[in-house]
Formats: sequence, C-alpha cells, structure tokens
Amino acid sequence: MPSVSRRVPALSLAVGTVAAIAIWLAMPAASAQSGSGQRPARDRDLFVTVTDDKGTPVTDLRPQEFVIREDGMRREVLSAQRATEPVTIALMVDNSQFTEPYLGDIRRALKTFVERMGGKHPMAVTTVAERPTILVDYTLDKKALLAATERVFPIPNSGSTFLEGLRELSKGLAGREAERAAIVAITAEGPELSDRHFTEVLPTLRTSGASLEVLVITRPGGADMGEEGARNRAFLIDAGSRETGGGRVDLLTSMSLGPALERLAAQLENQYRVTYARPESLIPPEKIEASVTRPGLSARGTPARTIR
Repeated sequence: MPSVSRRVPALSLAVGTVAAIAIWLAMPAASAQSGSGQRPARDRDLFVTVTDDKGTPVTDLRPQEFVIREDGMRREVLSAQRATEPVTIALMVDNSQFTEPYLGDIRRALKTFVERMGGKHPMAVTTVAERPTILVDYTLDKKALLAATERVFPIPNSGSTFLEGLRELSKGLAGREAERAAIVAITAEGPELSDRHFTEVLPTLRTSGASLEVLVITRPGGADMGEEGARNRAFLIDAGSRETGGGRVDLLTSMSLGPALERLAAQLENQYRVTYARPESLIPPEKIEASVTRPGLSARGTPARTIR
C-alpha cells in the first residue's frame, strides 16, 4: 500500500514564489525600538531546511538565493553551506494504549531512522504513556538505540503525556552543548493526560533551542477537541513547530510513518548553515524570517544554539 501523508505547513508561506518562515526567538519581545546607536555587525547562523513540494530537500542553492529578515529588516547573507554539525535528536514516542494497532509500524519506522541517523548524531529515546520514561539517554551507541526501539510497548489503559514529555525533553536539551538539536515526536490522537497548559510548555521549548518535528498518526474525524488535554496538545504542536522552525506531518495511516521519518532524516542531513550579518543592538529581534527566491520551494530554519 503506498504511503500517504500530508505535510501541514508549520509556517505561513509568503505570497508568490518566496516561501518564508518565521522563527520566534526565546528572548523577551521588544516593546519599542532602541534609540541607541548601532554597533558593528555580528555574524549570526541559521540552520535552514529547503524542500520542494514533495518534502525532498533541495541541496544546490547559492547564498544569493537566501533572504533573511529580522523584524522585517533584510540582513546581508554572508554565506550558505551544507551544515555538517551533528544534530542532537530527542525521539519522543507515544506508546499509550491508543497506539497499540500501530506498534509494528512504529517500531519499524524507528529502527530505520536509528539505522540511518544513529552513530552520527547523539540520540535519546523517550516514551510518554502515563509519564515520560527514558528508554535510553543521549548516546552514539547504535546498538543501545536499536534495543530501546524494541522496548517500545503500548501500556494498557494508558493515555499520553505529550506535553509533560516535551517539557522535560526541552529542559534537558537546554543544558546540553550542541549547535543543532531537534525533538522528533511520534504521536496519535488519543487521550492526553498531561495537566499542564500549552502556554506553560511553549516557553521551555523555545528556550531549548531545538526544532520541534511532529508526526501525527491521525484518525477519522480527528482528535476529540472537546477534551482540554487534546486541545492543549494540538495548540502546542502547532505553535511549537511553527515557532522553532520545525514542522508537523499528518499521516493518514501508520504505514506512512516509515517514509515520513526517512524524509525527515534526509531534511536534517541536508540543512544549510546560513551566516548573515546582524547589526548589534540592545534589543534582540522578535522574529527571524528565512526565505528563498527560487520558485516552488519552501524554507524553515532554526537559529544555531549558543555553546557556552
């Protein structure tokens, strides 16, 4: 059966041929423009993924094809090259009872993803049925990661704690030294048991500096939005993926999970590191927009994390 999936844009695309992405930084919003003079420009880096309409990464872009804006002001692009830094990846898997019919497909997809990305990128595997549970902490040991995927079992009579899991992973990533990080979450549309409101989790996610990539195994009619937990999860996925330069993919069947993770792996492996000049100011920008001028392409990106 052919895999079927629908990419839900994490960000609004600019009108016409320019695909734009808005990235909200984990800093206080500026309420007024600074009246002080500007200091010399400083280089800033943005990890940008550029894809065609099928989600395939585009790898032959030149620096002059990137457009970077901060709070609407265009910045000078200094260089654009393939990103070679490892990506610290937090795999978060919904193993609540609702996912039991999808267990085989979830395990196969995870195994394929780990086979491709493990050993090169530090990875951790966490499940979120009843409570967040670390199956294996960040490691380059591919055998340990593969063994963890085999320990993904649905827990009877359980619900998901997606929000709590995302909060804990975000807090952990904030303390790790890595320029690139991504939270890759696999979830379904079953009951959500987290007590937290999405507005409690979103600031922690922003501070982590990681992009949020979510693959949702959907069901006919969608999640029960009459449940507060399901609403909070939906709002968090939408805002979190949009504001971190990540994305959301809705899967019509669990059989589509494997190909979707393969596409995501290719996108992470083919990001650009775009360096641009930012005039230093006392007030940091609220929003960064990255776009490309080549027609028919979309872009999303995440600021490089600061290593202390």
